[in-house]
Amino acid sequence: MQNWAGNITFDATSVVAPQSLSEAQEVIAGSTKVRALGSRHSFNRIGDGACILDTRGLPEFLEVSTDRRSVRVNGSMTYGRLAELVAPLGLTLSNFASLPHISIAGAVATGTHGSGDTNRNLASAINAVQLITGTGEMIEISRADERFDGAVVSLGALGLVTAVGVDVEAAFEVAQIVYGDLSIEALVENLDAVFAAGYSVSAFTRWRDIEQLWVKSRVGDPLPASSAAVLGTLEQIGTKRHPLRELDPDACTDQLGVPGPAVDRLPHFRLGFTPSAGNEIQSEFFVDRTQGGAAVRAIATVQRDIADALLVSELRTVAGDSQWMSPHVGRESLAFHFTWVPNQREANAAARRVAEVLQPFEPRAHWGKVFAPDLFDMGCYTNRGRFVELVESLDASRTFTNDWFDSLIG
Repeated sequence: MQNWAGNITFDATSVVAPQSLSEAQEVIAGSTKVRALGSRHSFNRIGDGACILDTRGLPEFLEVSTDRRSVRVNGSMTYGRLAELVAPLGLTLSNFASLPHISIAGAVATGTHGSGDTNRNLASAINAVQLITGTGEMIEISRADERFDGAVVSLGALGLVTAVGVDVEAAFEVAQIVYGDLSIEALVENLDAVFAAGYSVSAFTRWRDIEQLWVKSRVGDPLPASSAAVLGTLEQIGTKRHPLRELDPDACTDQLGVPGPAVDRLPHFRLGFTPSAGNEIQSEFFVDRTQGGAAVRAIATVQRDIADALLVSELRTVAGDSQWMSPHVGRESLAFHFTWVPNQREANAAARRVAEVLQPFEPRAHWGKVFAPDLFDMGCYTNRGRFVELVESLDASRTFTNDWFDSLIG
């Protein structure tokens, strides 16, 4: 079995696809090492294990709270599917990742995010998690529980997430406009104004200039004067675009300022299409927003070093949170995403080069993507000790940890 990109072949001696929770409990209780896989959208060995649980066959369900501010769904559900189910109820999520194809449990366990100055990562919309622990016991941890901030961005180490509570809100519309070239220096000088230009903003670059600026605005939201001034200097692109300008834009969500439901605008890619480049490898690094401009300049200096491996890079903002192992814990972040060619050696080398140049900015990495672990200070996660204690208290036999986890977290 391989991951999404095909760059990782898992070492599993068995792959089990339970069709019920009781079957999953039975398998877990009878195993010494287990890892759960959903949409397999990871690019390192975070999901590897002796026994792999393929969660896609577990029953789908949707329960809506009486106040209509929360829903409860199976953890293996994708964000696109959740959006489809709640749309007839006039509900949606506050934010989405760039592709709606990913499973909720896997996305939140790794700290995956959407974008926007006021938008925290996807795990911040989770209000409860139901787990099957290493003994096969079913437990639930909600926001009222003091362990909660350690239980959502869990790196898959606490148990199999079988259900999640997700905050929802009244449906809203978003309009997306793509703007043309912006110099790297102009981005740095106007960083706050650029990323305040919409509810969600993405800057695509290959580190010579900003080739495309995707601005996604909630219909009715005002545009700050400073943002309007910057956008006024840029050309609005009059045809639909893909982040990789060479590729067919049909896979992308609608642009050209046409309003539509949040799920059809906030992700970059449409649910029924292959997202991004298809076969690719990804890395993502986060720095403190206050050091964002200097970090942009630093990466631009190694453009030639990474050019052969790079398909495209994306810059986004993420609001801070309080989750113990979140890459955005305790600070507002500027995110640097890299889509690499499907060559592991080249991707590893390029990711290391970026990590090296970001060292002065105390970078953090996306847990599910390619990075250079020896260059990252795990001490920046001040609650790491509490997290390890939580792992041991819920899974004393370490059924859900693996070599990847042990080498990084302990």
